[in-house]
Amino acid sequence: MGVGSRRSTERPESEYTDKLQQHYTSGHMSPGMKIYIDPFTYEDPNEAVREFAKEIDMSCVKIEQVIGAGEFGEVCSGNLRQPGKREILVAIKALKAGYTERQRRDFLSEASIMGQFDHPNIIHLEGVVTKSTPVMIVTEFMENGSLDSFLRQNDGQFTVIQLVGMLRGIAAGIKYLCDMNYVHRDLAARNILVNSNLVCKVSDFGLSRFLEDDTSDPTYTSALGGKIPIRWTAPEAIQYRKFTSSSDCWSYGIVMWEVMSYGERPYWDMSNQDVINAIEQDYRLPPPMDCPNALHQLMLDCWQKDRNNRPKFSQIVSTLDKMIRNPNSLKATTPLSSSVHLPLLDRTTPDFSSFSTVDEWLEAIKMGLYKENFANESFTTFELVSQMTMEDIFRVGVTLVGHQKKILNSIQSMRAQMNQITSVEV
Repeated sequence: MGVGSRRSTERPESEYTDKLQQHYTSGHMSPGMKIYIDPFTYEDPNEAVREFAKEIDMSCVKIEQVIGAGEFGEVCSGNLRQPGKREILVAIKALKAGYTERQRRDFLSEASIMGQFDHPNIIHLEGVVTKSTPVMIVTEFMENGSLDSFLRQNDGQFTVIQLVGMLRGIAAGIKYLCDMNYVHRDLAARNILVNSNLVCKVSDFGLSRFLEDDTSDPTYTSALGGKIPIRWTAPEAIQYRKFTSSSDCWSYGIVMWEVMSYGERPYWDMSNQDVINAIEQDYRLPPPMDCPNALHQLMLDCWQKDRNNRPKFSQIVSTLDKMIRNPNSLKATTPLSSSVHLPLLDRTTPDFSSFSTVDEWLEAIKMGLYKENFANESFTTFELVSQMTMEDIFRVGVTLVGHQKKILNSIQSMRAQMNQITSVEV
């Protein structure tokens, strides 16, 4: 349903209608186009809630169990049974008791935003409960939860085509948001939800954490005028708070990296300031293990310093569609020996050439527990270690996936540094 058709029949000359008319007359859009209206531009934000979110009677909602904690209170699963409709599973966000009027407004703003969207890759708002307590936002239920946790729980379990299918769905959802002139500003795997059919949907349309400095979540770092998720945010958005569909594109590239690495933390354990400095020096995340070259190239396109050079989401969807239709394009991966991207993880540790033994290197990357394993398999020189493959790492007895990745990333760095030294000598 287009936003224009959500107008209330009781209020034909609503504030929303006025706002649409302003867009038509200013030449920003033509009749029939959908456009997002910021609920905070309403003189009375409650009017936006009434405009875009359907009121649900509390008697129709049955809370089953707590499944998480949100910014404003608990998140629960439950059932929604409305007159004349079959009962459905839903997710319920409840506003905690003792809220201020401002907290109530900020909480419900997410419903005012979500209620304007209608797309298979955007989380669907069922409605709100505002006429009784607790105040609630009711959405469709996504059985597999957030994408980052889901991938970590299923590390290595999906085909490349399945992963690309997830990425395609996310990109289609964001393209829809772009077409509606909506900038998300917090695209990350933690804010993508997954249903039982592996359909990914963009969620988390709350604005309050960007407006206030009161969240304790370390993901969001204080910046002038609010908090920013540094690792997912484009440089111009960090520096100038310039959020656009192009900065969403940068964030989407990070989401791609999260998906292909099965939920690894972007930039690993680097500090936020080190991430900012590295990006400024044109460092970018290396391809995750077994990531097709074509996908990593798309990530690099999303991470162009000049935002005007980043692809449009229509292009991203088209590119991913072509990959899905032509799976052979996803077969080429970067072998360890030809990796040219110095993994950022090792920017925080000393140059490998400063170590005199393999044992010292393993200690420095906090993998000293494997010193005996490397020695027993005769990997005792940097020349030999730099040639190690994933199979070799597994063979020496490194079975934990996180440790395998950490060692492999450091070996990639070692190899790249050796190549640089060799080219200088030549």
